[in-house]
Amino acid sequence: MLTSLEPLINGILLGGLYAVIGIGLSMIFGIMKQVNLAHGELMILASYFSLIFIQLLGLHPLLTVFFVFPALFILGYLLQTLLFNRVLGKGMEPYLMISFGLSIILQNALLLLFTPDARSLKTGLIIQTLDVYGLFHVPVIYLVDFAGGVLMIGCLHLFMKRTYLGRAIRASADDLSASKLMGINIKRVYALAMGIAAVTAAMSGVLVGMTFTFYPHSGTQYLIIAFGVVIIGGMGSLPGTFLGGLILGISQLVGAQLIGPGFQLLSGYLILLIVLTIRPQGLLGKR
Repeated sequence: MLTSLEPLINGILLGGLYAVIGIGLSMIFGIMKQVNLAHGELMILASYFSLIFIQLLGLHPLLTVFFVFPALFILGYLLQTLLFNRVLGKGMEPYLMISFGLSIILQNALLLLFTPDARSLKTGLIIQTLDVYGLFHVPVIYLVDFAGGVLMIGCLHLFMKRTYLGRAIRASADDLSASKLMGINIKRVYALAMGIAAVTAAMSGVLVGMTFTFYPHSGTQYLIIAFGVVIIGGMGSLPGTFLGGLILGISQLVGAQLIGPGFQLLSGYLILLIVLTIRPQGLLGKR
């Protein structure tokens, strides 16, 4: 029983990281009904930004968020303003093509600037474990990932519910025509929403860089994880994204315990297929 409990706890903690990986993708779909294929590359770009600030200033990786967050917000705002807003109302295909091209550009730029070598945001947390009454051990870095994920999603939830801008974003997502009649500048709201989604990518990029090694091409790997999370939880649902992250994390680590580490991804995406079969819109998604 204790042997099964350890991967369950670690899966829950890893699920917090998976949730923050997927929250930006889910947010953009919920607001604009578009899929940002460059989300994974924005994550890895944040990891490299954090690495630069660590090398220049000698900061702890968690402290680099004070520099990485503004940088990614500005980048997200500019991308939406200069690129994505130009194809609003023209269907999903132009948006997908632009975001796919952007992902290729970012990936190759990172490859050119940083070489294909593996990098990580080195911290002593990666080797520390928490002894739970001598029964099992929990990696401290997983606790940090979970706390970061809960904090980010909680702050985003409060922002969307309690602030004027958050309500404007929700109104734009619910009824575009009515929002325009109420005087909401849709393009500006979308640009701000993309900036906020990029900040969530920045948080996940820093946490991922502290937990795993990363490469210029790692964005695709985490984009797939983000898709899994939001499909399980329901596209556009913040609580659903958190739930989807937990389910994917638990299914991967428990599956690795039961059928072998080599089948970790298989066990996670078997759960995804089951959810799609039973409830195609996701667990908390709207029909």
